[in-house]
Amino acid sequence: MQRRFLDYLVITLKGAAMGAADAVPGVSGGTIAFISGIYEELITTISNVNLSTLKVLKKEGFPAFWKKVNGNFILALLIGIIISFASFMKLAKYLIEQHPILIWSFFFGLIIASIYFVAKQITKWNAGSMVALVVGSVLAYFITSLPSMASNDNPYFLFFAGAIAICAMILPGISGSFILVILGAYKTLSDAIDSLDLKKIIIFALGAVVGLLSFSRVLKWLFKNYHNTTLAVLTGFIFGSLNKIWPWKKTVSVMSDSSGEIIPFSKLSELGTLSVYQKEIQNFDSYKTVIEKSILPNHFSEINGQLDAQILFAVALMIAGFSIIFILEKIGNKA
Repeated sequence: MQRRFLDYLVITLKGAAMGAADAVPGVSGGTIAFISGIYEELITTISNVNLSTLKVLKKEGFPAFWKKVNGNFILALLIGIIISFASFMKLAKYLIEQHPILIWSFFFGLIIASIYFVAKQITKWNAGSMVALVVGSVLAYFITSLPSMASNDNPYFLFFAGAIAICAMILPGISGSFILVILGAYKTLSDAIDSLDLKKIIIFALGAVVGLLSFSRVLKWLFKNYHNTTLAVLTGFIFGSLNKIWPWKKTVSVMSDSSGEIIPFSKLSELGTLSVYQKEIQNFDSYKTVIEKSILPNHFSEINGQLDAQILFAVALMIAGFSIIFILEKIGNKA
């Protein structure tokens, strides 16, 4: 495929959108890749990296190898992902801490639109596709309801976390960052990036490479042999993930960051939501959510001392997120 410089610039911007999405625990960069029209090329490109490509490097030289691995595409995409992920992680942390309802509302609208655009690529709906949709939805919902684990910086664990998280990152609907939160590796990786702890970053990256090369082959095979069913499962993944990014939450239990003890949130505060309590005391690190439930805005207001549920701003941002997906889809069709 012959591409111009402008085409690669667009791919870099799409990579930046993927990186920004993956920096938020609950949003998948794979969804952005799908909507922007580069998902199947990305999966095919990654799955084509194997020992035979190394033989090409040895026998035919670097130019032939670079062409074989679709190097320009990967480089342009990675530049956008890496720059955006590393920079947006801090911004995402700030927004989640200070304006949780607003940022989750934006991404909720974004994901709602994503469901439509992924589902419309299914060429034929039948009983098998419907079952796949339900299975994907239930599985994603189950994952979003899993309690978080304690933070862990063991090298073997970081390698494993990298392998699992990268698989989630390339699946529409399943957030790699959220998987890191569940595994207890999000804070470890975030701290490592902040302090430039190269050892931890490299171990995590090696795990990610192993997971990526392995899982991409599975996805390529599924797209080739069960295209509609695979799309139906992915649509279900996105639909089921809505539970995680619903803006209004009730916190059931939390974990002390210092001791690892899990306690009912009601023992810690008379408020009903951890993010509200954390913002009130301006301490966002002492406790982490273990179990939470999605609730209606009026209930959120009731359990948090009649706090403004910001419904109008939330709806406006949902519409904005919804609209952005239409823009990305149009760009994806043109590029």
